[in-house]
Amino acid sequence: MFPEILWEEVVQPGATWSHVLKRGTALRMTDPTGGANVSALFYNFECPSERLNIPDSLKAQHIARLTAGYVLYSDMGRILCSVTSDSAGWHDALGGCTDAALVNAKYGAARYQEHRNQFHQNAKDGFLVELAKWGLSPRDFSANMNFFSKVAVDPDGAMHFIPGVSAPGSHVELRAEMNVLAILNTSQHPLDPNPAYDPKPVHLIIHRVAPPTADDPCRLSRPENVRGFTLTERYFL
Repeated sequence: MFPEILWEEVVQPGATWSHVLKRGTALRMTDPTGGANVSALFYNFECPSERLNIPDSLKAQHIARLTAGYVLYSDMGRILCSVTSDSAGWHDALGGCTDAALVNAKYGAARYQEHRNQFHQNAKDGFLVELAKWGLSPRDFSANMNFFSKVAVDPDGAMHFIPGVSAPGSHVELRAEMNVLAILNTSQHPLDPNPAYDPKPVHLIIHRVAPPTADDPCRLSRPENVRGFTLTERYFL
């Protein structure tokens, strides 16, 4: 399926993972069991003060969720990643991530000291620990994407989690348009109505891909994306 796989790994339930996705590679995330959630942060590896800007990503493309054919913009108007393949069909950009207070209130406290590897983890603390490994701090924490999750918004602004969007084997693939520091966490979505602490694993493959062409679907899906790709390509001249 992939001509050159560079890395393959399973991120365990509730765990945090990071890697620098090189320009010219793609990350395929697969939900092996169904019902996964992958919270994600993205940064320009060479200059991490440039990072994912979800409001601009949604506004520039006139969308409220992510799927194939769309891109993730940085706060400099460049494109960090493009969604080149997606069988789930909807990825949440609005719901944020879990923190310790939410997990303790929803699932009960379960500390590592008593529960060892079965302790209750949360996405925010996982992100902060992983950011520190790259020399970043809490001030670098920003709004995250949630892959494999769907959130609907009522006319009055109330948000509702829609279960069952990601079936077993669902995948989403991100092509790196820059050298991108990607940080992933597999904790449950903060709006997930499941009363049990039950995060799911995710399977990752990193492989080489060809650069986007002039007729690339992500480039042409919105007029604004043509400019975003131009700015990104100029950055690497």
